[in-house]
Amino acid sequence: MRKIITIGREFGAGGGEIGKRVAKELGIEYYDKDIIFKTAIAGRNLSPEQVRKWDERVPKNFGFAQSLFDFYNKPLEEELWQAQLDAIRELANKESCVIVGRNGDYILREFDHCLSVFIHAGFQWRVRRMTTMMDQVPADQVANDVKAVDKARKRYCEYYTKCVYGDARNFDLTLNTEKLGINKAVELILQAAENI
Repeated sequence: MRKIITIGREFGAGGGEIGKRVAKELGIEYYDKDIIFKTAIAGRNLSPEQVRKWDERVPKNFGFAQSLFDFYNKPLEEELWQAQLDAIRELANKESCVIVGRNGDYILREFDHCLSVFIHAGFQWRVRRMTTMMDQVPADQVANDVKAVDKARKRYCEYYTKCVYGDARNFDLTLNTEKLGINKAVELILQAAENI
């Protein structure tokens, strides 16, 4: 039986690190945006540059401003969303894995063998953690980056999924790494994954 674990996260809360450690402990594959991009690009006519340019951005010109005659010629953002959706479903149908980000929880919400997790922490804790990891970057710039990434992820999630970003009701498990720590979060996910 396949085990799929999706991890949504706030920037700086440790979701990527936790995902890698969980995958290693379970002996399964780890996928983040880079690997998902490669899979999405392989299945579509998208260049890596196009993918990077539109990563987690909400379309600005989609909707009424788009000509009805051009309706089926979707903007790149829509094509990229569909490519990522297809890539994530393909990976989940093929093998056990940990998928970090990309709204994997929403995309795989109908999969029975999937555990969806959200990793969060207080803003100041995340800024301190990221400042220690990027010691060449001033703390005020790190704080601005944390805010910007959070805002982009929130808009991206809400635009494509119509769900509230980080809402506990959308996940099987939510973990506060500021309170629990990274090690305990890994441990709790591994325990929860035993039953999927």
